[in-house]
Amino acid sequence: MQLHNREVRQDVRELGALLGDVLEAQTSRRAFETVESCRTAAIDYRAGDIESRTPLSNELEGLSPHLQRTVARAFTTYFELINLAEERERVRSIRQDSQDGTLDDSLESAAEELAEADIDTVEEILDDVLIEPTFTAHPTEARRKTVKAKLRSVSNHLETLDERLLTDKESDQVWRDLDAEVTSLWQTPQVRKRQPEPEDEARNVQWYLENTLFDVVGEVYDELADALDDELESTLDVPKLFEFRSWAGSDRDGNPFVTPDVTANTLERQRDVVLERYREQLKRLSGVLSQDGSRIDAGSEFEASLEEDRELLPGSARTAEERYPGEPYRQKLKFMRERLQRVGDVRPGGYDSAEELHEDLDVIATSLRNNDGASVVEAHVDPLRRQVATFGFSLASLDLRDHRQKHTDAISEALARDGIDYDSLDEDERVELLTDAVLQDEQVIDLSDTEELSEESTRVLTLFDSLAGWQDEYGVEAIDTYCISMTDEPSHVLEVLFLADQAGIVSLPEHCGIDVVPLLETEYALSGARRIMGTLYENEAYSQALAARGKTQEIMLGYSDSNKENGFLAANWSLYKNQVQLAEICDDYDVTMRLFHGRGGSISRGGGPMGEALLALPNSTITGQVKFTEQGEAIAEKYGNPRIAERNIEQMLNAQLRARSQAIEQPTEEVPDEWTDAMDTMADAARQEYRDLLDSEGFVRYFEQATPITVIEDLDLGSRPASRSGERTVEDLRAIPWVFSWTQSRCILPGWYAIAAGIDAYLEDGGDVETLQEMYDEWAFFQTTLDNAALSLSRTELEIAEEYADLADEDLREKFFPRLTDEYERTAELVTSIGQRDDLHTRDWLGENLERRNPYVDPLNLLQTHLLDRTHRTEVEERTLRLTVKGIAAGMKNTG
Repeated sequence: MQLHNREVRQDVRELGALLGDVLEAQTSRRAFETVESCRTAAIDYRAGDIESRTPLSNELEGLSPHLQRTVARAFTTYFELINLAEERERVRSIRQDSQDGTLDDSLESAAEELAEADIDTVEEILDDVLIEPTFTAHPTEARRKTVKAKLRSVSNHLETLDERLLTDKESDQVWRDLDAEVTSLWQTPQVRKRQPEPEDEARNVQWYLENTLFDVVGEVYDELADALDDELESTLDVPKLFEFRSWAGSDRDGNPFVTPDVTANTLERQRDVVLERYREQLKRLSGVLSQDGSRIDAGSEFEASLEEDRELLPGSARTAEERYPGEPYRQKLKFMRERLQRVGDVRPGGYDSAEELHEDLDVIATSLRNNDGASVVEAHVDPLRRQVATFGFSLASLDLRDHRQKHTDAISEALARDGIDYDSLDEDERVELLTDAVLQDEQVIDLSDTEELSEESTRVLTLFDSLAGWQDEYGVEAIDTYCISMTDEPSHVLEVLFLADQAGIVSLPEHCGIDVVPLLETEYALSGARRIMGTLYENEAYSQALAARGKTQEIMLGYSDSNKENGFLAANWSLYKNQVQLAEICDDYDVTMRLFHGRGGSISRGGGPMGEALLALPNSTITGQVKFTEQGEAIAEKYGNPRIAERNIEQMLNAQLRARSQAIEQPTEEVPDEWTDAMDTMADAARQEYRDLLDSEGFVRYFEQATPITVIEDLDLGSRPASRSGERTVEDLRAIPWVFSWTQSRCILPGWYAIAAGIDAYLEDGGDVETLQEMYDEWAFFQTTLDNAALSLSRTELEIAEEYADLADEDLREKFFPRLTDEYERTAELVTSIGQRDDLHTRDWLGENLERRNPYVDPLNLLQTHLLDRTHRTEVEERTLRLTVKGIAAGMKNTG
């Protein structure tokens, strides 16, 4: 069965030709020929037809600023279009493999594995699993929203060409529309003229939730239900398995622009959006449920529910009966739409919660089934029920986050007004004071009284003062989590509990309206996990709060800062060990742990295939509940296309179901001591080598000169500043611009540096490659770690990186670049040897991807180094330089 009309090479070739036509029409023949000359020179060098990149470099340097900008724009636009061609190829692969029954990580394969267990165990697994993708506003999305909208239109046209049978005339019309869209794209500014505001970022996240995920989640549930029905003798109801969350509009860590007004507006806008989607679905359902009341028995439960609606909304009762005489389901749906309309309204009768809407849908479903309408329920009612269960009235629940120092300072200033010197107290004294304050009935501080407080402390108290009102207005579930960055001590967690108590959303022992989530990201915090969490679990106030939240403790692990502090190998091993330790601590105190993985898009920040990552977690940490961040350009790549979004969700669910099944079967992963000892040796040596590099005299200056960090800091990628204090230190620099800068220069050291140093230390200590090969073959953690490093190694281009190194002072270049080169080459040698393969990467698509992209990224890199080397740049050259950053990000399909 032929599902598609095209293939990726055709898409790439024809989109490239279309761009060439637009380029010539919008600029000049000379500009077109210049771009073609640069393109062919880059391709010829990669193919080995010419000996060096010197001709290409010389041509780029000799161009006028105007032509340089045209070249940068042409290659940037090319990558935007080619990314769509590759996206379409991925959709082809998904559809074809699904048709052939060869789709890896499918829900069918998960159901087959689950069917090996007894029915009670399968039910337990389903009840345990809850997957919570959490969208953040971290500034790694280099494209403007306007540009993304135009690219999505191009993608839709490609889908039409690929999946529909068209006449010649229809095909010509599609290509005409494509020409118009690419022309418009060329004429649209690529670089933002203003920094995005937090509400812009919130709307961006909201778009994916509203336009993609809202629709595809129900399809994933249907697929799983069908797969389980095929494999199991008993029929199981599939419970809620997903919940989406967001930091956009609520993450205050280092972002002074996220105010209470921003959060309030985000909550209101998200509720308005999801309620409107429900009204649309109920209107559609009304077109289906046109059953004649005289020919069915709707049932006493349904009739009682309908009568309650008439009493609740007497003004709507007459309208419903006049518009839908004798059609009970349509009358019910009319009342339901009206009740949705009144949510948050001054008029009475609106739903108080999403659970009430869900109950009404249950009543309809039961009535239909009792009238032999099970197929109608499955096709039309169940998808909406699952949407309501997943998205509630909030679309995505918001997590609050701020740096722990902000809470400490605010409490210190507020208590100082009453003569309490909080600053002078040691840790034990702070814990005791906060505990007593939470447990007593009397209020200690007035959150609304911010007189004499600093601006930062005023912001903290105002936030908590607003929190109770938000929960009253939008429901506790809309904003019920508070994450504390850089948590190092138990008091940092108790400070947030104390502020929440003063806000009136905590009333122990009966009620705690918020999950307090420590973010453990420093080596001090991770190694002190038992000290921190054990103290909290034994604390009288915190243990009561935990019991009120069902004894489930969410703990966030910071991949980004851990990597930046310790290096790739040491950070991964530390995170692995500390996850095991956290599981042991929670088990000791009979607490259910929910790990929140603070993963970024890049490998060095915890990125990589999500399914593999979930299956590589230690068994003892897999309780079924898992949470992880989705950031920046990874959101667009995973959730921009509905079919790819559905596939990503399916892979997550497949992995988590299998992982939970394995954890139940074997609660503790048996890892040989020889392997853990090897990892200890490697990680210690790797961390020492990595820290020695970062702490070397002149390294920060080398980083500043040999990467475009100064340009990246000025880009309007996000609303948050690039560094925490404005200082130029590796410690103070945020992890995203740190990784982004190295990625631009094609020396992606955060994803591989010091691995060789670590492995060599193990070998020199008496270890052997055969043991490492055994670890790779049999230990998912070690295999995933090395495979992810291989992806970063594959994307590193030392010849290009050398061009950036040449920008640095000669003494710095000679000191650092050979060191990086030696470590890269040795790491590549060891990774391929341990993996027993010839190529760094194990994915055929990556090799094709790099071969297709690298020749087109090279001119942008060379142009960027040329512009960086200029001490004085014109305004046009500055814009061109910023555009090269966008283009390389598109070409690498990665920023930070």
